[in-house]
Amino acid sequence: MKIAAIVLCGGSGSRFGKDKLIEDLGGRPVWAWSVETMKSVCDFIVVVDNGRGLDFGVDKVVVGGENRQASVRNGLSAIPLEYDYVLIHDAARPFVTQELIQKTVEGARQAGAATAAVRITDTIRQDDGCTLDRDQLWSIQTPQCGRRVDLIRAHETNTEATDDAGLLQQAGVSVCFVEGDRRNIKITTREDLEMARAMVGGIAVTRTGFGYDIHAFSQDPGRPMMLGGVPFDGPGLEGHSDADVLLHAATDALLGAAGLGDIGVHYPPGDPQWKNCPSLRFLEEAGLLLRAEGWEIENLDATLIAETPKIMPRSKEIRETIASTLGIAAARVNVKATTNEGLGALGRKEGIAAMAIATLRRALGDTDK
Repeated sequence: MKIAAIVLCGGSGSRFGKDKLIEDLGGRPVWAWSVETMKSVCDFIVVVDNGRGLDFGVDKVVVGGENRQASVRNGLSAIPLEYDYVLIHDAARPFVTQELIQKTVEGARQAGAATAAVRITDTIRQDDGCTLDRDQLWSIQTPQCGRRVDLIRAHETNTEATDDAGLLQQAGVSVCFVEGDRRNIKITTREDLEMARAMVGGIAVTRTGFGYDIHAFSQDPGRPMMLGGVPFDGPGLEGHSDADVLLHAATDALLGAAGLGDIGVHYPPGDPQWKNCPSLRFLEEAGLLLRAEGWEIENLDATLIAETPKIMPRSKEIRETIASTLGIAAARVNVKATTNEGLGALGRKEGIAAMAIATLRRALGDTDK
């Protein structure tokens, strides 16, 4: 069964007061949310536009008509004949999900046509005071889905309806209701947009990254020891930069959580420009990369494994140094220390190791949806 989709972007936004579909929503225009979701599910996408000249990145863009019915007809005319079913969705509903799309398609496959809908929960009363039975009432959403031939036939009639499911019903096609999603709101007014923005703020992607590093003690008695950006009595650790093993592990955890490689990718140890470079620079620039990608550091937890030096008396200073470098509250940084109980190279005081775990958070909307 081949599925095509029509995404309606042709509205004038008269009730909103301006072009609502190009308003920013979580770092993307409103229209992009539903278009990108449809692209992840459907084989052929038609956008019905009002001539914005935007790059929708779809198979076909057609100009809308004088009303919704005419716009859908224009979209249907652009769909190749081999497509059996067509989904129709309003771009003003940005939070449509793959699950809801698939449920609607399955409903259409079984019944002939389907629409997403949710039960009315409020009491509905008419102007004359008559209260309607809400158990018999549905709030109709999109997407709606039907056979391409049925939709074309329904749209060729002279009847009028506010949605495609209504036209199909008037044409004698059975339409089933599939349980919609109350988050699948339609942006009609400015208040709706503010609500959508609040929803985006509450919908977040969380990722976790792990970092590990180990360095041997230097044979140079004059080499400084840096741990967590704080100087300790030497000798220091052997390495191309200042060999701050704790910051290297922390930097790798942050980069890993964001999917941005590791410290060696960004600061190759063979590059002379990083010779004796303070590792606080690596940490700071990793933080800047994360912010550029929209990530917020929720938590950074690091553990130093060493027989010496003892860092816990200065753990507060280390936490504050790391937090200040990353531009976050010190409460989001934790530093621990343990020994290797005299076992192995670390137990023999040949070097120091560190591990770190970073948790990042980003509002859904950039590249995650």
